[in-house]
Amino acid sequence: MRNDQYEGQVMLPPRPLQPLKGRGAVANIQGRYEVNGRESFDDGWEREDEAPQIWRTHVTEEMAKTILSRNQSPDIPFGVSLNPYRGCEHGCIYCFARPSHSYLGLSPGLDFESRLYAKVNAPELLRSELCKPGYKVEPIALGVNTDAYQPCERDYKLTRRVLEVLQECNHPVGLITKSSLIERDLDILAPMAAKRLAAASITLTTLDPKIARTLEPRAAAPERRLRTIRTLTEAGIPVGVSIAPIIPFVTEPEIEKIMEAARDAGAIAASYVVLRLPWEVNPLFQQWLEAHFPDRAQRVMNRVREMHGGKDYDATFGSRMHGEGIWADLIRQRVEKAIVRYDLGGGRGMRFKHLDCASFKRPIVVPPAGTRAKAAARAGQMELF
Repeated sequence: MRNDQYEGQVMLPPRPLQPLKGRGAVANIQGRYEVNGRESFDDGWEREDEAPQIWRTHVTEEMAKTILSRNQSPDIPFGVSLNPYRGCEHGCIYCFARPSHSYLGLSPGLDFESRLYAKVNAPELLRSELCKPGYKVEPIALGVNTDAYQPCERDYKLTRRVLEVLQECNHPVGLITKSSLIERDLDILAPMAAKRLAAASITLTTLDPKIARTLEPRAAAPERRLRTIRTLTEAGIPVGVSIAPIIPFVTEPEIEKIMEAARDAGAIAASYVVLRLPWEVNPLFQQWLEAHFPDRAQRVMNRVREMHGGKDYDATFGSRMHGEGIWADLIRQRVEKAIVRYDLGGGRGMRFKHLDCASFKRPIVVPPAGTRAKAAARAGQMELF
């Protein structure tokens, strides 16, 4: 034990958190359901010249029990969503889905972006759902909780297989992504869009590549997303841009520039969400701020609190997405005026309401009994009986 680690029996504070290359979170904080608490401190054994720990991505195959999620929130422009993956390698520090990893006994921090789960039976579950006699058709939002086109989709192709089922059934779908991998599925999406069965929304948070590398470290670069908007538009797919989240003093100054660039790339609609900090996202984001923008961290949080009634986050329906107060109103006015200026009012914010729900036809092939057990065997699992 080094004597200089203590000062009158008072333990020195831990060293400042250092950003990890290619990762959004700067720590692996505990989930809110963990029983035992942990606290780090500098015990003197860490060397200044030690190489930083490398967080490699691991994907676990799992058999989901259900695949469609339903909500009745007035703030969300869709009622049904489908997520082929849990966790997201894009590593966006602001992601509202991070707290969901706490249910798995994992950290919403680095675990969320490095320990992923692939629902390998997603296409079969969807087909079974569409076969039910009481199924009611409404657009399915694909890739909401986590991005359906994150890097592991290149290998698993679960999103593509889900789209194949939806195309077969003439089922409307709305895609939300910040990945250029969506271009791979143009052969499915373009014919569906021609029948008013598909639309896409590309999330564009900033045009600054330096900010994007720390804010959304493994997502497509801003310029690449603009090219994706152009590619989808040229294929006949209606595309909207989602400016989310708007972070005061970080991405907020770019609102008008983002909308202009999206318009020039072919987007027909725009929507926005101000920064939300539910549960563990709050400390994770504040750690990120201190690591990357220490000069303005306090100003950012002060403005966030002003938009949420003095709190870091207010989950009240009707205000949680856009905030309240003077600053929230100024952002709203800027967005609304820019929508008019750049003619981005088409599709009423891409709420997917214009998609055709009348052409739906039930799947021709119904998954046979035992499909779940066979898929489990392929995933390396054993049957219980």
